[in-house]
Amino acid sequence: MQRRDFLKYAAITLCATAGATSVAAAGATDAATTSAAWRASQRFVRTSAGNIAVVEKGSGPVALFLHGFPLNSYQWRGAVERLAAYRRCVAPDFLGLGHTEVAPGQSLAPAAQAAMLAELLDKLGVDKVDLIANDSGGAIAQLFLVTYPQRVRSLLLTNCDTEIDCPPPAMAPVISLAKAGKFTDEWFLPWLADKNSARTPDGFGGMCYADPANPTDDTLEAYLRPLVGPQRKVLTNGYAIALEQNALAGISPKLKASRVPVRVVWGMADRIFLPQGADYLEHAFGNSRGVRRLEGSKLFWPEERPDVIAEEARGLWGV
Repeated sequence: MQRRDFLKYAAITLCATAGATSVAAAGATDAATTSAAWRASQRFVRTSAGNIAVVEKGSGPVALFLHGFPLNSYQWRGAVERLAAYRRCVAPDFLGLGHTEVAPGQSLAPAAQAAMLAELLDKLGVDKVDLIANDSGGAIAQLFLVTYPQRVRSLLLTNCDTEIDCPPPAMAPVISLAKAGKFTDEWFLPWLADKNSARTPDGFGGMCYADPANPTDDTLEAYLRPLVGPQRKVLTNGYAIALEQNALAGISPKLKASRVPVRVVWGMADRIFLPQGADYLEHAFGNSRGVRRLEGSKLFWPEERPDVIAEEARGLWGV
């Protein structure tokens, strides 16, 4: 495989973005929500897994937002802005990503992430949540649902792992680089050094965002800069390696038995998780509320189309 092709293939695995529509409008709406402002609103909650970086906005019943890889809670800024009037929105950074401080020896596997979330909710005094999840966060959300069924009121899933596609084949080069300890050095550092290169067709932006102006310099810094320090790159590589095993193997009977209402919204232009994922999830849950298919949208579409997240969440919640 030529290096250019390998770069393109590996970059695809990191990404996935947005609906081909309303990207510029969404960006303009959320322009005031800079990464600095988001970071300033973040606090740390001590758990046995580490100090979890969390942003909270709004009041009332809790909605828990689970981000994708290699992103952090900043992915949900637009959705949180729109939904804070209806829910206490809680957006944590996963172990190994964002600004969360990981305890020594702590597992980064999806099941461990779900356990961390349960402890986090205990620390916050939260009993039940409405889950909203994307990408690897979607796998963790499914594990959370079947492990702590009494703690979930509803689930809004976007493009993510499924039992039949976990991890997707496109993750193979990322996992390979991570095992060699080269993932962050070979992909994140060059994009941070030359942010325009991240917005080329074969870069992070070109593969992951519908608007060629995205991600902005500020957004690139928000996602990638926390992951490239000497210690943090080890954790980031570890997060990728932990995705190698099918964390959802055997989960289907429990999903089918669940009575939690589940809505799925799927970007149909996603080249990481294929459209078959939407077909699978449409029939996977015991209380499915159907699938909405977004033409032209890719994996991380929730960041570029927060209005869709807000619309679907409110419909699911009945508010």
